[in-house]
This record gives sequence, structure tokens and C-alpha cells, in this order.
Amino acid sequence: MVTLATVFTMAVTASLGFWQLDRARQKIALQDQIDQRARLPAWQTADLLQAGDPKDGVHRPVRLRGQWVKEASVFLDNRQMATRNGFILVTPLKLAGSASAVLVQRGWVPRDFTDRSRVPTIDTPSGEVELEGRLAPPPGKLYELGEAGTGAIRQNIDLGTFALETGLILMPVSVQQTGASPEGLLREWPRAAIGVDKHHGYAFQWFGLCALAGLLYLWFQIISPRRKRMSHGPDAR
Repeated sequence: MVTLATVFTMAVTASLGFWQLDRARQKIALQDQIDQRARLPAWQTADLLQAGDPKDGVHRPVRLRGQWVKEASVFLDNRQMATRNGFILVTPLKLAGSASAVLVQRGWVPRDFTDRSRVPTIDTPSGEVELEGRLAPPPGKLYELGEAGTGAIRQNIDLGTFALETGLILMPVSVQQTGASPEGLLREWPRAAIGVDKHHGYAFQWFGLCALAGLLYLWFQIISPRRKRMSHGPDAR
């Protein structure tokens, strides 16, 4: 019975360890794909508009032209950059030659902790502008108590709700703007992390449990009984 239980435990833990290694290999392949996209030529405005699914270009560099929809700017609260807490300024960009718009994460700015309702004054040029950035998923969402806000300061943006609120035709992606910011916005966007080390760590734990089960069986079922028999043998005093 003990032998059967040990074999079962070792088989399960070993299979879980190999499963985690397989997940790590999948994540490494995904990271390679992300890195390859980042090295591709930048999509121009027409390329983004003509893409069958813009989400297929996530992590790819872009160079877009359009007009800021300044009145629809939103400051996403409780966002960190360079270990500091503040706002991410998000402004829709209505793409040149199209009715579509894309949310642009323009950068990070500190908040006024003495007046939490105050938003920074950030210059938003009028007329057509050109910007560089990288295509990204919509701004990440944080846990939010109660209903979503509707003011200039918000915890999250839901694309569908925001499109209805602003009357804009929003693309299912966003842009993290890069390059120097004359407005003083910080743009140290973190590299996309896919958690390969996490899977390696889990695999190490499962293989460790497998080895432990085998060692415990070896000690209690083989080595320890043999030592007892030897110590109580005919020559024992």
C-alpha cells in the first residue's frame, strides 16, 4: 500500500513538473514572438486601419497621424511607473483619414496628494499631430469598488462604455506613446512580462516533492528497516 501510494505521488508530481516546463517553453516561444514584433518596421496609420485584426499587431511599433480628442482625456489613477504612484494620461487620437480613434497612453504624471481631485495641466496640441509608440492591449484594469467613474480621474476605462460615452469609434487596442515628452510625461513603459521564471519555479517545486517522496520511501521502507535488522542481529550485544 505504501509502495503504491509513493509511486502514485511521484508520478503525479513528476507529471506536474514536466507540465510546468512545457508551459515555460510555450511562454518562451511567446516572448520570442513579442520580441520579433518589436523589431518589425513601424505600422503607419493606413497599416493599422487596414489590419484585419489590430490585436495581431500588439507589441509592434507604430507611427500614427491624427488629431487629439482633448475633451475625452482621462487620468487613470493608482498607476505606477519607476516605482512611483500617480496617473497615466490617456487621450483618444482620431486617426487621419478615418472615423476611427485609438486610445493613446501618453505617459505617467505624479498626482497632487494634497488635493486628490486636482488633475495636472498637460498641454494637448490642436491640429494634426504625428506620434510614435508601440501597439498595446487596452489599458490594464485595477480592482475597483462600486461603479466605474465617469470623470477626468478614473480607476479604469472600459472600451465599450467609453465609446458610448464619447461617441468615438474606438479600436480594440491602445498605443503606449514613446519618445521624449515636451509635456514632461514619463514614458518608461515596462517590458512585456510573461512569467517564464514563475513556471520554472513551480517545476522545481514539483520535482522537489517528487524527489522527497522517493527519498522518504527509500529511508523508511528500505534503509531504516535494514539498519534495525542489522542492529538486532545475532552478533548484536
